[in-house]
Amino acid sequence: MTSSSSPLSDYAITREPYYQPQGNEVELYQAAYAARLPVMLKGPTGCGKSRFVEYMAWKLGRPLITVACNEDMTASDLVGRYLLEANGTRWLDGPLTQAARMGAICYLDEIVEARQDTTVVIHPLTDHRRSLPLDKKGELVRAHPDFQLVISYNPGYQNLMKDLKPSTKQRFAAFDFDYPTPELEARIVASETGLPEAQAARLVKLATTARNLKGHGLDEGISTRLMVYAATLMVGGVAPRDACRMAMVRPITDDADIRDTLDHAIDAVFG
Repeated sequence: MTSSSSPLSDYAITREPYYQPQGNEVELYQAAYAARLPVMLKGPTGCGKSRFVEYMAWKLGRPLITVACNEDMTASDLVGRYLLEANGTRWLDGPLTQAARMGAICYLDEIVEARQDTTVVIHPLTDHRRSLPLDKKGELVRAHPDFQLVISYNPGYQNLMKDLKPSTKQRFAAFDFDYPTPELEARIVASETGLPEAQAARLVKLATTARNLKGHGLDEGISTRLMVYAATLMVGGVAPRDACRMAMVRPITDDADIRDTLDHAIDAVFG
């Protein structure tokens, strides 16, 4: 693990994140990291992609720098920029440059949210060059031997305007993520929150109902994350029906008919 004196000590994962493997993804990721292959995680919102990256960073003993991508993010936000100061200008590394210099895992979360002209800056780091040109500074950063780049996105949100170029996708080893099996998902929710597993299983049953409506009025189903929110409220004393409406239904739809359908499902599950 990175020592406390390291500039990246703030990014060290010091406690083991809770993660329940669904298959052999841990071993496969370890193999990808051993070869320093860039990794792409694909799956629906809230299914555990970010938690998996945190867990692997902890398991590998590497610092983790996470960037939440958005449509306003520029290449300078990733690589760095000059800052004006009283005595002139000073260069400030962006998170991607910082990770490349010092050997962290850099995780670009929901990368399709960023503009395509921004994401192309990662290309030199994802092939044999493992380098990052800082054009504004006139410097070529050679990636630290321990550096790895990880990206994630939700394929359900792909469209012509928001998708990765094939030239970007083909630079990564890829993992498909999905929601766990009902039994495993109930165990995860129970372990995360302390809610009895029988109650967690009821939340999973409700989430399954909502996921079956995806494409039939819902853009996205109820995620594992939202179930954890509902379970947390229930453990805190909130009535199950109120917790489910507040944490699992209201966040995913404003459609009155869909809400009514899911509210009736809540009454049936917790009746």
